[in-house]
Amino acid sequence: MTEIEIDLIPVLLGGDLNSYNVARAFHERYGIKTHVFGRYPIGPTKDSRIVDFHVIPKLDTDDIMVAEMQNFAEKHSGAALLLLGCTDDYAAMIIRNKNRLEDKYICPYIEEELMDKLVSKAVFYEMCEKYGIPYPKTKILTADFTESDFTEENLGFTYPIIVKPSSSIAYWKHPFEGMKKVYTAKNPEEAAKIVKEIYSAGYPDKMILQDMIPGDDSNMYVLTAYSDKDNQVKMMCLGHVLLEEHTPKGLGNHAAIITEYKPELTERFREMLNDISYRGFSNFDIKYDPRDGSMRAFEINLRQGRSNFYITAAGINLAEILVRDNFLVETLEYTECKESRLWHTIPFGVVKKYVHDKPSLEKAKKLRSEGRSKTSLWYAYDLLRSPKRLIWVAEHMRRQYGKYKKYCK
Repeated sequence: MTEIEIDLIPVLLGGDLNSYNVARAFHERYGIKTHVFGRYPIGPTKDSRIVDFHVIPKLDTDDIMVAEMQNFAEKHSGAALLLLGCTDDYAAMIIRNKNRLEDKYICPYIEEELMDKLVSKAVFYEMCEKYGIPYPKTKILTADFTESDFTEENLGFTYPIIVKPSSSIAYWKHPFEGMKKVYTAKNPEEAAKIVKEIYSAGYPDKMILQDMIPGDDSNMYVLTAYSDKDNQVKMMCLGHVLLEEHTPKGLGNHAAIITEYKPELTERFREMLNDISYRGFSNFDIKYDPRDGSMRAFEINLRQGRSNFYITAAGINLAEILVRDNFLVETLEYTECKESRLWHTIPFGVVKKYVHDKPSLEKAKKLRSEGRSKTSLWYAYDLLRSPKRLIWVAEHMRRQYGKYKKYCK
């Protein structure tokens, strides 16, 4: 822990594990509390000694969010304020309202025009084409689709396939019963039914039909980058996912990661981010395709990922990067994670039971036995003298066994 000479207050929107991971990074490095705003309290940031949580029921409304942030800034006049979004929605809200917030807050994000391009998976795949980044075979649909669009002949790949919205932000604004983050369709009829249901709920954007890359969770990778105030990538960290969550709404969230060093892969993404003048954190979902040995990108998230503590656990503290770039105004040298570390947010017993890739599991066991592993919620400072927090974390971990038994076949 290092003292910082400025009166710094990190402010986060969204109370999930993403927020807690960022707050822990700030506390580990500088010993300071983070102020977190959310519509209601939830487990990861509840009863925490490193978080001051503010309940704002309509925080997901632009004008209310801006008013609350301006009010908070007035109450903390003279402090250095940093504002980060910890969900797609909140990051997008900050980007849309940067001109109303930047006189009070540092908001390390891209401009709205670039956001509008990148949040569309369809546009992201066009960028992948330009920079030589492989991505899954894809067909893009609009609301005026026909039944013939779902045939294997028109798709150019075979069933089962992946079905997902092009814009996650727009998708979650039109809820319906049985919503999932990603869908799997076994045949044309099932794919058409999924697409019809999503459009019937009011979703306004394009839909993605995609070749299903074979392999389980251990074929997944996550790449996180940070681009500085001069729009140059200064940090990259690649994680090899061992296991994901499998509940319907949590599907695809990372639960266990080992950091790896693959500069031949990360360099392509670095080139793209530099070329489009990106700013702030970016996060990519990637999957290894055993059919041709390629690494295929799925999407870009315009923020740090929910599992961002895998980077801090590997020795690259995200809070320090933000402070050095935005408040100490230092010139950052490019750094890329080369050390292997294990991060998990579920009990290691679940990791041992449900990770079926033996080499990866043995590596995870070795890292853990060597003390080169961390988990987000077991933070001693936050559990000491906080029995409510300790009880919640212990019960949360216990429930993971039941969730994986039910959903992870």
